[in-house]
Amino acid sequence: MAAPFLAACGRGRGGAGFRGYAFVANEEGEAVAAVDLETLSVARHIALAGAPTSVLAAAARPSIYALTPGNGTVHEIGVDRLSFIRKLTIASTAVSMQMSADGAALYVLSRDPRALVRVELDTFTVDWTLPLLEDPVDFALASDKKTAAVSLTSGVNLVDLGGGRLGNPAGSGDFGALRFLSDASMLIAANRGQRVLSVYDVATSRLITHLPLVVRPDYLCFNADGGQLFVTGDGMDAVVVVYPYHTPQVAETVLAGRAPGPMAASQALLFVASPLSGEVSILQIASRRVIAVVSVGNDPGFVTVTPDDQYALVLNRKSGDVAVLRVGTITRNRDRRAALLTVIPVGSRPVSAAVRAV
Repeated sequence: MAAPFLAACGRGRGGAGFRGYAFVANEEGEAVAAVDLETLSVARHIALAGAPTSVLAAAARPSIYALTPGNGTVHEIGVDRLSFIRKLTIASTAVSMQMSADGAALYVLSRDPRALVRVELDTFTVDWTLPLLEDPVDFALASDKKTAAVSLTSGVNLVDLGGGRLGNPAGSGDFGALRFLSDASMLIAANRGQRVLSVYDVATSRLITHLPLVVRPDYLCFNADGGQLFVTGDGMDAVVVVYPYHTPQVAETVLAGRAPGPMAASQALLFVASPLSGEVSILQIASRRVIAVVSVGNDPGFVTVTPDDQYALVLNRKSGDVAVLRVGTITRNRDRRAALLTVIPVGSRPVSAAVRAV
């Protein structure tokens, strides 16, 4: 099995490709669509008891995991037979889930009850539950496998994963998305209320700096080596570029699309979805300039790039399909337009995807 990317994977038409599947969570269809990335077609729809909002894969396991937040349940899907295996109900309602760095566990953030829950994947049972005092918003896992962070209604807290303990508050405010640097030394917290990125030292939980932004930090995306962080959100039709290492600083603000939102990065390009216009703006990371724009469908709300850097997959929520872009053919041209390779109908309201090699 090849390792999946955080964000997704293709044989494209007209070339050798990636042997595997993109597993697409169809929220309103209450199913996961398995898209064959050799033929670029749907191989099977796998029905679930609930509406999935996220899908994850681990490198060492022949399974995909889908979360249905409305009933607080994690569903396991076998990659070999493209079929449902089992499920585990963790809470009445959940928020999100993430895979541990070693692929041994899932962490699920639940709202009822308020908790962070660790699920041991070998046994598919709850290992421990950490109660939270407020409604959770988001969480992040550090690469050291020892630390996590949780944003709550009024602030952000670090978590000792080894002891299953909640640390002291690192900061207060209206926080949303959280990201650790790849070396786990710093935590970046999106303070939506003040429109700043708050950067904290993980070892001491102390604030390093606040970085004011021209947009509300709704979406965060690192480039491949983690040296640049891209930020989009309400306030301006632009992508904010941040240098997070050494002395964190805002490097540049680049105009890109209309109300840009979800993003994904290949080695050289950043793909920025604009749900309102149905387009994806493609930014060259080295020059930090938009080199192309492509119409992809109705309400693009999720973007991922395949592990071999061959395809960018864009999930269109309203039109219920996946738009496929061939990364290697995207270049700067006179009219700044890029072409779609194909569009694959997948179901009702696709919102998340994960890729697995076979």
